[in-house]
Amino acid sequence: MDKHFLTPLFSPESIVVFSGDSAREESQIPQGRLLREAISAQRFGGRLQFLDIETTGTLADLAQARADLAIIALPPKDVPAALEVAGRMACRAALVISSGMGQDEAAVLAKIAHREGVYLLGPNSLGFQRPALGLNASVAGPLARQGSLGLVSQSGALTASILDWAAQNAVGFSSVVSVGPNTSLDSAQVLDYLASDPQTHSIVVYLEGISNARSFMSALRSAANAKPVVVLKAGRKPAGNAAAQTHSGAIVGSDDAFDAVLRRAGAVRVRSFVELFSAAKCLASRYRPVGRRLAIVTNGGGPGVLAADWVNEILLDLGRLSPESIAALQPQLPLLASLCDLIDLSEEAGPEHFRLAVEAASRDRQIDGVLAIYSPKTGVDATAVAQAVVEAKRQMSKPLLSCWMGDSSVVAARAVLVEAAIPSFRTPEAAVGAFGNIASFYQNQQLLQQTPPPLTTLAKPDIEGARLVIEGVLAERRKVLTEMESKTLLAAFHIPVTNTILARSATEAMMIATQLGFPVALKIDSPDVSHKSDVQGVALNIMSGANARDTYTDMVQRVKQQLPNARINGVTVQKMARSRRGREVCIGLVTDDPFGPVITFGAGGTMIELIDDRAMELPPLNQFLARRLIERSRVAETLDEWRGASAVDRNALEQVLLRVSEMVCELPQLREMDINPLIVDASGVIAVDARIVVDHAPQASGSAAHYSHLAILPYPARFRQVWPLSGGGEYTVRPIRPDDAQMLQALVHSLSPESRYFRFISSMAQLPPSMLARFTLIDYDREMALVAVFKQRAPGADGEMVETERVVGVSRYITNPDHSSCEFALVVADDFSGRGLGSRLMLSIMDVARERGLSEMEGLVLANNPGMLKLMRSLGFSVKAFAEDPDFKLVSHAL
Repeated sequence: MDKHFLTPLFSPESIVVFSGDSAREESQIPQGRLLREAISAQRFGGRLQFLDIETTGTLADLAQARADLAIIALPPKDVPAALEVAGRMACRAALVISSGMGQDEAAVLAKIAHREGVYLLGPNSLGFQRPALGLNASVAGPLARQGSLGLVSQSGALTASILDWAAQNAVGFSSVVSVGPNTSLDSAQVLDYLASDPQTHSIVVYLEGISNARSFMSALRSAANAKPVVVLKAGRKPAGNAAAQTHSGAIVGSDDAFDAVLRRAGAVRVRSFVELFSAAKCLASRYRPVGRRLAIVTNGGGPGVLAADWVNEILLDLGRLSPESIAALQPQLPLLASLCDLIDLSEEAGPEHFRLAVEAASRDRQIDGVLAIYSPKTGVDATAVAQAVVEAKRQMSKPLLSCWMGDSSVVAARAVLVEAAIPSFRTPEAAVGAFGNIASFYQNQQLLQQTPPPLTTLAKPDIEGARLVIEGVLAERRKVLTEMESKTLLAAFHIPVTNTILARSATEAMMIATQLGFPVALKIDSPDVSHKSDVQGVALNIMSGANARDTYTDMVQRVKQQLPNARINGVTVQKMARSRRGREVCIGLVTDDPFGPVITFGAGGTMIELIDDRAMELPPLNQFLARRLIERSRVAETLDEWRGASAVDRNALEQVLLRVSEMVCELPQLREMDINPLIVDASGVIAVDARIVVDHAPQASGSAAHYSHLAILPYPARFRQVWPLSGGGEYTVRPIRPDDAQMLQALVHSLSPESRYFRFISSMAQLPPSMLARFTLIDYDREMALVAVFKQRAPGADGEMVETERVVGVSRYITNPDHSSCEFALVVADDFSGRGLGSRLMLSIMDVARERGLSEMEGLVLANNPGMLKLMRSLGFSVKAFAEDPDFKLVSHAL
């Protein structure tokens, strides 16, 4: 488990290249010639061999030439044979460099690779580069400079362009991977590798399409939890959806959903090629997530104001010096310098003034990042100013960005900044935008850490009753629920709704209205009317029985005239929702392809499409996510005290969002939904109208089939169990959570050197931050980790007894690429050894793997670890020699 399954591909020790015979033109393609030149131009430290399958001996001879990686750059007709030969040579990975191979040809190659047990990147790939290894297995250009930035791109042309740009901007890479269409290994698997690669500190991704939403989200969340990830996606679709049957479905497009996906994954999205380069500059400088307060140090008021305007435009905050910092800095600056908002050093500023100002801003706790803007001035050396800023950076832990305006007079200065890894931009707006990317990453990391369960701690909903309503509608071959059915679904999940009764005649409408009490509202009830207001199917403030009777008759006639074929069930009668200064909002649901259900929130009422207010979040939600969802909407500004109206009950609004999240998780048949208007005021919320669209649940098999419609698997709270501890007391076994990171670190730190070595094959005293992040934030689908938590009481600093929690054991499995077996790991605190924890953790993790549909669990145990081997045998694991390393035993158990 210490090596990623793609290690033979991206970190091979031996390579065999099939590129045809250089002496025979017909056996080569242009990519083959380029590959030979590129890979031979570097000093790859491993073994490199060139083969021609038509001229290099017999198949038996070839089989003796073993290698980790086979690189194939041959005419399409020769690729399948070469891939089969690579399999016979025991190659664990293969790269096919080609272009224009269709889906059918790619499927043939994927089948061969699967049969031979080979991980295949390609076809239609430009290959990859690993600068630290001196390996240029690509036709994308010269080998990039070594650095810490990983690049994954679905476009070969864009890959080559980025490499060309990077060469001129001193940006280095740990890995450059061109994926291409119809490839067997996709972007998600490459992302997964880079997430665990210690040489990669940040990742840039260019996407054109996503083949599997769940695996993409899993890999992206895992990577973004360990290191910054920036994504540029092409193919942004129009927002309008003519087929939508709800307001939410009509105004939300797939591009909006993708924004919500990246936010929840903890990544940052950029919208243009220029922004991608800006983000790459910042990531290459290894800046980490920070807040939103950017201080601007400038020697010219105009450029500083432009930067400040853009700070406001992209919803950042202008970082201002504290009074103490101003008092200390002001005497050291020119007389005309101003420090109240911008740190404007005036036109008289020289290098030393810039250094002092940048250092003061970097020390100030009210500031998260610094932008230094220099405008060319007569008598001032631009390069000397740049060197002063470089000097200030040596003491900084906060992001420092620069903008040296002008052209010929600042070329040398920009080179100084680039050499010092200070991101340099030509315009203030570009520099501010780049800082915005860093700040967005910080915000999205907070969303990433949330792992809500499918059901909240609120009163349990009537899930079975809701399912019966949906099944009844689908049995009638309908997809759109009536208002009565929609409100029944909401009520089953304890969402407050107006009391609604269906009247099938004018007389019934009169009697129902009289019993409910006036005023009442009448609405047409028809499965063929999507928006009642469009056909004058809503009447409000009906004040008498006679008025109700006449309104019924007129409404039915009007709808029949406008929609002669519409099926009319009657008219619903409901008491008017009395709400003094209530706000109308809309909570909705849309289903995105490929990411599934997305919850929306925004302004409600009849003008919802015109207002176009939509904030989105992927389910499941918890209260933190619900609150952030509300805050991102434009209508949020009206929810506090506003024009004489009291502030609304935000807690009640958040609870409705949590209830909608429960509906989405437990009812995979939901496709679209509008709760519009939902009226919220100081006393609570009430749903006045609702429209829901359903369809048959998507077919899914295996373990988490119940939640297969969700892009993010909910926290599996059902695996929580309490067990007695041998010797007294009890402990809880539950799935790991992101907030367990410090307790996990404490467990590792408390282990003896021998125990740490047995678990990690290393003497490290603590887990690196990237490894800790990967261990604690998991997707609960392809992997699972169970922690044993023990509560202990100890006297605090004031002498009072304090109860604390401690992680005393962890069991974990990761699904193998074959999706049928998994590898496990186990660690137990030394002072809890021999008390039954190891057996219980293993039995529990085996139960989870069994439920997931896995058939075998295996792992590697050091041969000199008799305690673990004894435990494995007692649990029924078979123990065998490990062919690749005699220091290990391979233990396995059929599930």
